[in-house]
Amino acid sequence: MRVVIAEDLALLRDGLIRLLEAFGFEVVEAVDNGPSLLRALTTHRPDVAVVDVRLPPTFTDEGLKAALEARKEIPGLPVLVLSQHVEQLYARELLSDSSGGIGYLLKDRVSNVQQFVEAVRRVADGGTALDPDVVAQLLTRHAREEPLQALTPREREVLGLMAEGRSNAAIAGQLFVTEKAISKHTNSIFGKLGLPQSEDDNRRVLAVLAYLGG
Repeated sequence: MRVVIAEDLALLRDGLIRLLEAFGFEVVEAVDNGPSLLRALTTHRPDVAVVDVRLPPTFTDEGLKAALEARKEIPGLPVLVLSQHVEQLYARELLSDSSGGIGYLLKDRVSNVQQFVEAVRRVADGGTALDPDVVAQLLTRHAREEPLQALTPREREVLGLMAEGRSNAAIAGQLFVTEKAISKHTNSIFGKLGLPQSEDDNRRVLAVLAYLGG
């Protein structure tokens, strides 16, 4: 599985290279700035990109912008954002794109190497890997919108777990309820948000995020 990494901190970049290679990934290129990231993605067309948000030269949203630009040329390019920041505008644009795997993890909350590697694989395979705090910030941003106000606290909790890429069975285990109860919650969520129901976990999460980004 071929990977492009974008991280401006040399120690972290080297650590990511060593970690992913230890788990059988092939790091085809590791870069430290936005322009180089765009070139690397369009040249190598990797199976997945692991991208920081804030890269030189602007140290604002260079990484996300480069990833979005690359996905215009390579539709469905899997991108896992690994950052200390949630960049609202471009994050919603990236997450609302229903083609290809998408992930957004916060660096200071990644405490398990195996879970991180699994997240990279899941995104490469077309799935989602979203930190609950990222989802919470996107939800908070849109808290005044009436459809979201209609969600119950339990439905918001289920929505957050859905966005992590979890199946109904996994959510049921996390919340100590039956899978039937979770199915009822998810159907209610889609109904309140006016979204089509789907048994495909990736598409249903992206549909919700597309709404939040609308």
